[in-house]
Parts: sequence; C-alpha cells; structure tokens
Amino acid sequence: MTDIAFLLNGTPVTVAGERPTRTLLDWLRDRQGLTGTKEGCNEGDCGACTVMVTDDQGCRALNACILFLPQLHGKAVRTVEGLTGPKGEMHPVQEAMVEHHGSQCGFCTPGFVVSMAVAQKNGATDHDDQLAGNLCRCTGYAPIIRAAEAAATAPVPKWVDDKPARSDGAAPYAPGSADELAEWYAAHPDAMLVAGATDVGLWVTKQLRELPEVAFLHACADLQRIETVAGGWRVGAGVTIAGLRLAMEAPHPAFAELLRRFASEQVRGAATIGGNIANGSPIGDAPPALIAMGATLHLRKGAARREIALEDFFLDYGKQDRAKGEFVEAVTIPETVPDLACYKLSKRFDQDISAVCGCFNVTVAEGRVTAARIAFGGMAGIPKRAAAVEAALVGKDWTLATVEAALPAFAQDFTPLTDMRASAGYRLEAAQNMALRYFHERAGAPVSVLEVTP
Repeated sequence: MTDIAFLLNGTPVTVAGERPTRTLLDWLRDRQGLTGTKEGCNEGDCGACTVMVTDDQGCRALNACILFLPQLHGKAVRTVEGLTGPKGEMHPVQEAMVEHHGSQCGFCTPGFVVSMAVAQKNGATDHDDQLAGNLCRCTGYAPIIRAAEAAATAPVPKWVDDKPARSDGAAPYAPGSADELAEWYAAHPDAMLVAGATDVGLWVTKQLRELPEVAFLHACADLQRIETVAGGWRVGAGVTIAGLRLAMEAPHPAFAELLRRFASEQVRGAATIGGNIANGSPIGDAPPALIAMGATLHLRKGAARREIALEDFFLDYGKQDRAKGEFVEAVTIPETVPDLACYKLSKRFDQDISAVCGCFNVTVAEGRVTAARIAFGGMAGIPKRAAAVEAALVGKDWTLATVEAALPAFAQDFTPLTDMRASAGYRLEAAQNMALRYFHERAGAPVSVLEVTP
C-alpha cells in the first residue's frame, strides 16, 4: 500500500500506518501539534477547522473534521499556521482581521481567516457566500466582512501559492478510474465508497462507526467530467456541487441558485452530485430539481451499464434501485428546461437542511398546461413527484383558479412527517404556497424572499 503523501504548509509529508478514516483534523492536532485548526462541531457546520487545499482543480476551503487523510494524497494543505510568511509576515487577511477588530474569543477566527485567504487567492468577493460556512457567536459578521473586503484587493502572498504535490505511487485506497472502480467494487460489493465524505464523515465523527473496506473516489478523474451529449450534459458522479453550480449558472440558473444554498463553500467544494443522489436522503437538495428536470441516472456494475429515470432510483426510505457492487456513474441533465423554478425552505437561509424543497417545471402552450413535472424533498421518505398535483394541472387553463383548485391534491401525493425542522401541517401548507409562488413568479410578480419592500 502506497503511503499518503502531500504538502503541509509547503513541506512534503508522508503518512503511514494510519487507518483510512483518520480525519485530517485529528491528525493535524494529535500528530503535528497544529492546534490552530479547531474542533468545533466536528460535522462540517461551523468552519472552525477550515483548511486550504490545493490540487489540479484549484484552491478550496474544506472542513478538516470530515476530510480523511487518503483524500489528500498528491495535494497541498495549508493550515492557519501556514498563512504566516517565512519571516513571520502576516497574511493580508490576518492584518485586516486585526485592523477591523474581527476577533474576540478567537476560537472561530482561524477558520474565518483560512476561508478568507482562499477567497482572496481565488479573487472571490461574494463574501457572504464565502463565509456562510463559518460560525461566529462573539464578534458578529460586520467587522469580519469589512476585513474580507479590505483584504480583497491586496496582493496574494507568494508563500501561499502552493502547487499540488507530486507522488510516484497511486493514491492509497483509491481506484484510478471508473473502470478500476467497477472491477474493484464488483469484487468488494460490501465496501463503502467515499467521494466527498461530507455525509460519510459524520458517520465516523458523530456516530463513531467503524466502516468496512473503503474506496475513495477522488482519483477517478473520468468521474469528474461534465460532457456535452445529445440533448444535454452528462455529469460525472464525482463532479462537486461547486463545479456543477458553476456549469449550470448559464443554462439552468434556477438550479444553480438552489445549489448556491447547498450547505456551505467548504461542503460544496467536497460534496459530489453522485453522493447526493446515491445516499438516497429524502432531504437531499439536488434530486428534486433533477427529477423536475427529467434527468437520467447512469448506473454501473462491472462492465454492465444501465440507465433509468432518476425518479425511479428512489424506492423507499433508505432503499434505492441499486444492486450490490453497482454505483452511480453519471447523471444526464437536459439541455433546456426553461420553466424550472426551485424553492428551498429552511430555518436559516444559508448552511441549513431543507424543511421543504420544491421544484416546478410546468409547460404552458397557448394558455393551457401541456405538461408538468413537480418534485419535492422533505415531504416523504424519498424525493418524490407530486403526481396528483400534476394531473390536476395538465390540460387546464394556466390561471390562478386552476392552481388553487389543484392545491388539495398535495394531500393525495404526500403524508409528510413532523420532526425538529417542521410539522406535517406546516410542510403541506408550505408546499401549497410554493405552487402559488410559482404561478405568481411566472406572471412577473416579485417573489424573492431576499427583497423586502415597504
């Protein structure tokens, strides 16, 4: 087995003898004494453990608490200690945080500083989005945002200009291609496949689960491509949510906007579209949109491949149409879905799990509804189409009266649960309100929850 090799704060390091589910956070603190990287929530929500990771896809801010060591092979990692120059020079974001009084207790500060340094290096100035995955309970965000703005135009220090590490050996625990993965997984069907680890990581850190054999998918470059095909795009299962959002901004802005609210920058940079689909969560944000768009799922077991409508993949809570040794290889997204709208309802606008996620794709020709694809997350044990609502709309005039008459059909489609995020009654009413919002939005009425008028 090849040792894990990467750059740590500019210095080559080799890791041997660690279990594959050892997190970077624990290794940094326990083995390297780099305690600037903090453990807060230990589930990727607070950003106190944020580190800078550079590979051939660029520089990203990631959560070290749910990042496993094998995922770093051949990459460059920089912690908050590594932001300081070789002669003790402060990074521009560190200077700005001091000047603008952006820190009090200091516990969250290292994560903020690393996130800001990544944004500054990448030229990103959407500071609210960049820092949505970093939690502060002391200073408040105003001085932190001012510090980010002040540092944005400063030169990027040369000492953080890392290049990905080079290693002669193959990545440990990681097939090098989809073909290698297919062969290995067919022979080890009970193994756990780990892509971004933004979900599986919590099984280790919060549930303290011992995973069976694992295979990391980050070395399968052919699963990380978005290819133009007849009628749309074939998106590899290993494409990150951040990468998919960027690709969808022009052709499918409603979908891209939904992906903007997918967790945080740290999670979007690691989580993959294949993982979001394959784990079968009833509250995953991407599946409702993909179902409403009419996406096709590509599955593979060994050399055998098959295609199914994405909506048919989800059978019941915790059960998907996927055989042992079979994995999600790609999803095909249609080229044109002009009538798509996606609405996410959560207690926090940023960095939160949906209580209800509704996606609408209603086709109207000459004033009548000719087709409808409406899908929801958070309303059942699986992402699911609102078939009765669709039937109540198709063939009818596209009017407010038609939409209002279709609202009771939501109770035929869904029997939502009551949990900590919302009651069943609230979820049902919220879904109905989303249908009304969709009608008014298509009529040109302002419906954005981010716009407040007197």
